[in-house]
Amino acid sequence: MAPETTPRSLVTTDLVVGGMTCAACVRRVEKKLSALEGVTATVNLATGRARVQYPADLGTAPLVEAVEKAGYSATIPELRSGRDHMEEDGQRGRTLPQRLVVTALLAVPVMVISMAPSLQFRNWQWLCFALTAPVASWGAFPFHQRALRGLRHGAATMDTLVSLGVLASFSWSAYALFLGGAGEPDTRMPFTLLPTGSPGVAHVYLEAAVGVPLFVLLGRHLEARARRATTAALRSLAELGVKEVTVREGGAERRVPAEQLAVGQVFVVRPGERVATDGVVIEGASAVDLSLVTGETRPVEVSPGSAVTGGSVNAGGLLLVRAAAVGAETQLARITWLVTEAQAGKARAQRLADTVAGVFVPVVLTLAVTVLGFWLGAGADAQPAVTACVAVLVVACPCALGLATPTALMAATGRGAQLGVLVNGPQALESLRQIDTVVLDKTGTLTSGHLGVARMTVREDGLAGDEALRLAAAVESGSEHPLGRAIVAHARRVLGPEAVRSDALTDFAATPGSGVRGRIDGTLVEVRAPNGELPAALDAALTASLDAAHTPVVVHVEGRAEAVVALGDVVRPGSYHAVDRLRRLGVRPVLATGDQEAPARAVASALGIDEVHACCTPERKAALVRELREKGLRVAVVGDGVNDAAALAGADLGIAMGTGTDVAIGAADVTLVRDDIEALADAVRLARRTLATIRGNLLWAFGYNAVTLPLAMVGLLNPMLAAAAMSLSSVLVVLNSLRLRRWQPAPAPARRSRSPRGAVTLAPSGSNGS
Repeated sequence: MAPETTPRSLVTTDLVVGGMTCAACVRRVEKKLSALEGVTATVNLATGRARVQYPADLGTAPLVEAVEKAGYSATIPELRSGRDHMEEDGQRGRTLPQRLVVTALLAVPVMVISMAPSLQFRNWQWLCFALTAPVASWGAFPFHQRALRGLRHGAATMDTLVSLGVLASFSWSAYALFLGGAGEPDTRMPFTLLPTGSPGVAHVYLEAAVGVPLFVLLGRHLEARARRATTAALRSLAELGVKEVTVREGGAERRVPAEQLAVGQVFVVRPGERVATDGVVIEGASAVDLSLVTGETRPVEVSPGSAVTGGSVNAGGLLLVRAAAVGAETQLARITWLVTEAQAGKARAQRLADTVAGVFVPVVLTLAVTVLGFWLGAGADAQPAVTACVAVLVVACPCALGLATPTALMAATGRGAQLGVLVNGPQALESLRQIDTVVLDKTGTLTSGHLGVARMTVREDGLAGDEALRLAAAVESGSEHPLGRAIVAHARRVLGPEAVRSDALTDFAATPGSGVRGRIDGTLVEVRAPNGELPAALDAALTASLDAAHTPVVVHVEGRAEAVVALGDVVRPGSYHAVDRLRRLGVRPVLATGDQEAPARAVASALGIDEVHACCTPERKAALVRELREKGLRVAVVGDGVNDAAALAGADLGIAMGTGTDVAIGAADVTLVRDDIEALADAVRLARRTLATIRGNLLWAFGYNAVTLPLAMVGLLNPMLAAAAMSLSSVLVVLNSLRLRRWQPAPAPARRSRSPRGAVTLAPSGSNGS
């Protein structure tokens, strides 16, 4: 019998890889890391990081050694704040402009004089040569250095092409000046876009020798700035963390570093301050702004017992908060981690691009040598042959291939996080774009998951809806019954906190199983279970509420029935618009719930969902997903509870509500941080826009090389213009990706005006309908 082998436990870490400049570098680092036994690696050019999964007994030293053998630097990143990383980015950003500025000051005069014969004075070429020498050596030193490092490790990258192009242009110009007759004092050199030979006098290409490093440095500077902009959302999340917090202990306050805050400690949040960590309000009332954390645009009212999220801004009064989670367990930390994880992955299209880029540079070098040999073999002068060869070296650009997907993905995931949509990697983004059926849970997803006012109907010849609601809430303010608290909460949301006056209540009495009664400014008001005959409109409302499995109560004023209030699990405010938008996007909604048939049908009818599956067990939900997928449908499941976890994991795409359980969130590919199902439609539109942007980037990256390389090979492209075109291609790809940062979701529809009398249709909790 063969001996049993124990599986090696795997761990995952990130490596900060230095020296990568193009997709060919990415491919080489991935190959070196993956060559280690049991190691898989994904390298991201835009972030400069490698996500490595490796056996725990291997350690990180072999990983770093493998990257260094490939010709690059590698370090294990320390756990630092986002602010530290931004300062580091800024320092890296200042190094390049210094070299760029000096290169530009030296290169621009050379380019102007060389391209304008009227400005060419006696011995102009020697002045230009003196200005070109430091550019070709010091200005292009980073390219020469990385090219030499790659040569030592048997690798060729974009830097190899740039270095060879600069050295070839400068060497040919030096030959022309010293040995080719171009060094005569009165020599004039016309500028031409095409490589041509001059009888008796070799042409100098000093403008190419300075233009190539200048344009490449400028392009990489612009590219680096644009790439940093794609991570702006992630950096803004890091900045939301609070450095110091005021802790209250024994009536005394003291300032402590935020990382020292422990679960259970009470801390103070003054107006305008950020909440230090997730917690529960124990004293005070205010409104908190969650826009930067969850994308929720409206401030949320909080009071004792309300949960608050770390990073949100206290917009009102003083709050005392008991810490419920700290460090990596907070919602802000989880959001940051999910966005970082998403940006580390690769889409299928990018893997193809990286594979192509891995062989691209050797192919270009082969083409350059072939072009040189062909021109010389065809009897052409050495000058146009070398020019065509240099143009081929310089114009080739695998950089755009390496940036096409990661920059778009970084911009999209960052924008999604700002809008309350967390996508777990590019594979989830691709699946999100392709879904055509979405299975929706009811409780906690389409509905609020707690008791609220689902509908209120007033009689035609009675009180106005606002007045009936005000009186009912005033008398219920003396009750502790859940039905009463739901009516009071609804009235405060609809009419405002000041409309519910508990001080006007007298003679209050509660009868268990029946209801409450009392006088409001002397007016007798009763809210009780239905008993006796009702007017036609109220009787119809009573029947409708019972059919929908809601709990109805009747509001009596001075003994006369004025309104019927139906209480139950209310539909979320955004569910109507979300379902409608999904249908418009070509996604068919299906309702699957463990609730009874009547309430499930009522919610489906209100939202316009045709297919309903009620009384679903977790196993039945998972079976339903399998059945839909077997029909060839691309299925997404949206849920928030433990009972949804199996269906979430079995779908093409699992989507969890951020307010749901950790089990549901762990099984999902997408998390909607906002307590709003409407974010799902935003996520689908953002995914489709992102994948369209990636396709456009890749089309440009491949198309650019398909057009410019043949032009360079046949001698129709000047090396200097080739360098400008090469740099521009990468910048355009990044700028196209940055458009995703300005992507906006569809505006919410205008709310319908509410009639003050008569039956009021099903109104979500928090809407303006009463």
